[in-house]
Amino acid sequence: MSDDNNNTIIPDQLIETINDFKKSKNGSMINIHGKEYATVAHRIAVVRRNLGAKLEIHTEIISIDKDTVVMKATGILEGKIIATGHAEEKRTASRINQTSALENCESSAIGRMLAVCGVTNDQIASAEEVSAAIEQQDKKIQAALKELNAVSHAGNYKEWISKNKVFLSDLKSNNPLTYKEFMEKFTSAKTNLQQRGVI
Repeated sequence: MSDDNNNTIIPDQLIETINDFKKSKNGSMINIHGKEYATVAHRIAVVRRNLGAKLEIHTEIISIDKDTVVMKATGILEGKIIATGHAEEKRTASRINQTSALENCESSAIGRMLAVCGVTNDQIASAEEVSAAIEQQDKKIQAALKELNAVSHAGNYKEWISKNKVFLSDLKSNNPLTYKEFMEKFTSAKTNLQQRGVI
């Protein structure tokens, strides 16, 4: 990984992986405060598609207690450490972290390590930003579904569609997996309204 002058050399296979990632971002980005971030799952998929098991990803718990988890991820290619990433999660930071702080912390550490490797769109979100964005999006989804279930006539339904059109369009383009889950719930709620003769 280095030449005789001790300059870092980036392996061709890592460069190819980075280039593949840059070409394959469509549909795998999430919007956080107006910035586009690549999901860790997508970055791992691109790395595995290009490098298979050549890139070893090691994670370790640095510290863990009832309030906080700190983890480190190390990327090893051709027997050499090429990047590390650290993350910290507070169990009280979000609803998700109340049950999954360890898992979120590991994903965040891996995501940061991959970003340091260059498998990023030049935006590195903090775990807090991601958790807050997911929580905010979840609140909007739950509120929209609650309003939909409360629809009492066809006019209310049309108002609901109009009110949520932009949000749903953004959700579809920025987070297709969450949109798909939402549409399953939407379809169920709409069927219920149809069966009750509301719409």
